[in-house]
Amino acid sequence: MTGITHTLSSRAFTARVAEAKRWATSSPVFINDRGTATHVLMSMADYRRLTGSEETLLDAVAMPADVPDFEFDPPKAVIGLRIPSFGEDE
Repeated sequence: MTGITHTLSSRAFTARVAEAKRWATSSPVFINDRGTATHVLMSMADYRRLTGSEETLLDAVAMPADVPDFEFDPPKAVIGLRIPSFGEDE
């Protein structure tokens, strides 16, 4: 992570998301709320480098290879309709 550090207010961030994403490719972008830094936007490459994790979301939720296949037959969901009560006498 090198380059100029950018800081935006929450309002400016909302208005300039695309620009903030471009900045985040070279350095973190700090987002302030009422003058206090509350969030940091950074590239995924920087995030993975900092966390030491190369695992993707797909890797995280995938079934491990050493687990055999199994049958899964969930019960049928029965969803009925109800008339809402708005505090009136029934």
